[in-house]
Amino acid sequence: MTTTFFLIRHAAHDHVGDYLAGRIAGIRLGETGKAQALRLARRMASEPIAAVFCSPRERTQETADPVAALCGTGTCIICEELDEIDFGVWSGRTFEELSRDAAWRRWNDHRQEAMTPSGETMLDVQRRIGSLIERLRKRHQNKAVALVSHADVIKGAVCGVLGLSPGDCFRFDIDPASITTIVSGDWGSKLIRLNEAA
Repeated sequence: MTTTFFLIRHAAHDHVGDYLAGRIAGIRLGETGKAQALRLARRMASEPIAAVFCSPRERTQETADPVAALCGTGTCIICEELDEIDFGVWSGRTFEELSRDAAWRRWNDHRQEAMTPSGETMLDVQRRIGSLIERLRKRHQNKAVALVSHADVIKGAVCGVLGLSPGDCFRFDIDPASITTIVSGDWGSKLIRLNEAA
């Protein structure tokens, strides 16, 4: 009995790469992101999706809603475990500003042990996404589920599946509107596809 998980990064908002969006409210998809979300939904419509779960952030919901609609699952289910890392006071700061912050540099140089200002570690992120996947695997056996989340959350899941340290998350990319596929069963989990473009 296996469950297929499509881990989908939200489509682009207009400020990807400009500042750390984190958990700031009101970050919505731009025109490019809306087009990506529609393309993604069309791609996912060919999959037998039983349920679509997403982070509470608006950008993930705006990505997940078209997927749920075209896959016929109704609405997406908001799930706290899929939320962005809690970056605390770093949220909203430009990457140029952050580059001058010693704690930010430590976070990026030592992800396996460093924590954000809110106290969340990459290991915490890995545990919360891993726990969710295990719960959903038991509930959706022999089915496929879409999880719409954020790059670092998906990286945490991939590192967990591959047995990598959370600090190894910089060894691969998770692009906006990309699909990473994991299959999970009683025997464990394996990575099928990484960072597939929609």
